[in-house]
Amino acid sequence: MLVFSAICPHPPILIPTIGKDNLEKIKKTQDAMKKLEEDLYASKPELIVIISPHGAMIPDAFSINLNSSYKANFEEFGDFQTKLEFKSSPLLAMKIKERVEGALPLVLSSIDNLDHGAAVPLFYLTKHLKDIEILPITYSFLDYQKHFEFGQLMKKEIAKSEKRIAVIASGDMSHALTQDSPARYSPKGAEFDKKFIQFLQKKDVKGIMKMDSKLIDKAAECGLRSFMILFGILDEYKYEPEIYSYEGPFGVGYLVANFRFV
Repeated sequence: MLVFSAICPHPPILIPTIGKDNLEKIKKTQDAMKKLEEDLYASKPELIVIISPHGAMIPDAFSINLNSSYKANFEEFGDFQTKLEFKSSPLLAMKIKERVEGALPLVLSSIDNLDHGAAVPLFYLTKHLKDIEILPITYSFLDYQKHFEFGQLMKKEIAKSEKRIAVIASGDMSHALTQDSPARYSPKGAEFDKKFIQFLQKKDVKGIMKMDSKLIDKAAECGLRSFMILFGILDEYKYEPEIYSYEGPFGVGYLVANFRFV
């Protein structure tokens, strides 16, 4: 059963040994992640489905990482101290595979190390969930409707599961907010982030899905497909989105949002 769902950013700078003094510049995001961790812990999850943009992506198929266990580190960002380990959830993975096959392309992979899109949120969210199982999922380059449909199919197996399941959609907003952004600056970056948050607050998923493709392209986001899978999972649930924080001090939009079931 689904007990928790949220949107999280994944900047490695959120890891204290990497961010160091720069953490003060994204304190709103860090505080929001700590609050989200408390809410997640209170929901008593047994399994976390983590949707990341940075796994081993297959352009024309969704991917589930069905390794026997997972490790995470941040050595590529200069941190050789922080290490994480997680259990896998093979039963749910196979149930989703059976449900999705024939409707949408899906590939099972087996990768030991988690990407930072999964590892950064899990660093914060599993502080007090040491024995938690996880299921890492990577989106594809198929259209947004297909991602929504993939989420709808996942929802059926999540709802049937006896385990208490949380779903975390990892993704950053626009990478084009300032002149020193990772992507080339565009005023469309801030416009995209503002419109997305407005649609989110109104629970207008159709509005998000119909956003102008040129606007999305100029925004240079990496989270929209993660979010569309989550919206498919949440379809027909009664929930209220709560924005915990949004900021973009380094030219990338970081959004933390909880979806409270009502």
